[in-house]
Amino acid sequence: MTLLYPAFLWLFIPVITLFFIQKNKNIKSTIHLIILMLIIMTLCRPVVKLGVQEQTIEAKDIIIALDVSYSMRAKDISPDRYTFAKETISSFLKADPKDNIMLIAFTTNPLLLSPPTTDHELINIALKSLNPEYILTKGTSMNKLFEKIASLQNRQKNLLLITDGGEENDLTQLTEHLRAGNIKLTILALGTTQGATIAKPDGNLLKDKEGNLVISRINPLLEKLASHTRGIYLSPSSTPEKTAKALQDAFEQQTQKSHLITKKAYRYSELYQIPLFIALLLFVMLHTRAVKYLIVLFSLLGIQAEASVLDGYYLHQAYKNYQANDLNKTKELLLQIDTVSLQSQFALANTYYRLHAYKKAILLYRNIRSTSPKIKQKLYYNIANSYAMLKAFDKAKLYYTKALQLGEDADTKNNLTLIALLQKSKETQKGMTRPESQSSASPTNDATQSNKKKSKEESQTSSGSGSGGESKAGNKKEKKKRIIIRQKKSQPLSSKVYELINKGYIRETQPW
Repeated sequence: MTLLYPAFLWLFIPVITLFFIQKNKNIKSTIHLIILMLIIMTLCRPVVKLGVQEQTIEAKDIIIALDVSYSMRAKDISPDRYTFAKETISSFLKADPKDNIMLIAFTTNPLLLSPPTTDHELINIALKSLNPEYILTKGTSMNKLFEKIASLQNRQKNLLLITDGGEENDLTQLTEHLRAGNIKLTILALGTTQGATIAKPDGNLLKDKEGNLVISRINPLLEKLASHTRGIYLSPSSTPEKTAKALQDAFEQQTQKSHLITKKAYRYSELYQIPLFIALLLFVMLHTRAVKYLIVLFSLLGIQAEASVLDGYYLHQAYKNYQANDLNKTKELLLQIDTVSLQSQFALANTYYRLHAYKKAILLYRNIRSTSPKIKQKLYYNIANSYAMLKAFDKAKLYYTKALQLGEDADTKNNLTLIALLQKSKETQKGMTRPESQSSASPTNDATQSNKKKSKEESQTSSGSGSGGESKAGNKKEKKKRIIIRQKKSQPLSSKVYELINKGYIRETQPW
């Protein structure tokens, strides 16, 4: 057993102190203190680790590039540009915890601080560990940054650029890098047109080689760059929180497509219900005479250890919306479920099938694990149907065959025969029956009914696990991303990191 929130254990100190200092000890006051201790134990959230579990979620890929050059110390934005940028990023990470985010710091050289991850706490750790006092580089090179991002293998290159723009002046070259790398640009321009001086650690103001004060202003090139690439240009709001909200709205307006990623996380069996149940039972025993009836009632109710009440509610509502053919609402409800179960994953896969997102459906079907031959047969059958809709007839035949190896089924045989005919035919025959998915409530459907009735049955489901639909052209190739979430302690960045950031510092000739 382990505690997810051990910090609450400190609350035991005043409770134990109260137990020893109370003068009039009696059974009633003692039981009240025991109840209080049980509540504290509930807050600590005791769990038992069950191992690592794969979970498929829908997320967007976002690359955050933070300018950490010397000019970001200017105070024309309170408290200074760099601090405002860090607080904005932290607020942005909290806005949508499911986004798959990469963090890059750049000056004249870009440096990856955090690879793509949905564990935003790791990104916050990297941000807090970055000390601007060790960054000596004064220049800003967006050219090298865009070259680095263009070389990445990310499926989506949605770049959030947080910078004052430095002294960049080659608009054509920057635009070419963005277009060549297929980078979608959103700029948060930190700085003002009036600009500000920059204070050095010793308190003196930064000067150039001629002894003139350096005034850092926002680079007007940034707005032109966003306009030329059809990107989004934003100025900071009054607070980092409002700025983060504006950034979130900007990404939503771009209607960027989300995709499925697979991440690994520890799976727990919750035990908090046990001390909470005992505390409630002691309280009832202490304050009611009908305790014997309440004990029977609580015993009949049992303890739900695997899923929260909200998860059960979301799943029930998802089934209702599925039967009402409101598939988008069904998907929205299923994605809100925290504790993944066989039923929720099956229902989500079937929903994607009905929405013609066959590749997403296949990915989910493959991630479902079960030792039941009947469930495996349904999974193979629905995977085969998905491949049939994508006209990948070889793979469809393979999974139909796997389904038949687990048991006889008339629908599977009919669909296998149909696929064989379609594969041999040079042209798709109009009016041909579409493969029909099985229901989770029964292993087979009525294969002897007419094609018209089959089409009608495809839009219905039993317990949310039927599927059906027609193919849609132009689906992009889906690749699984595996993101391992681990608990990490905050560690300071090594000197090697700052050496890479400051690379080229000695050769800077005109950093401003």
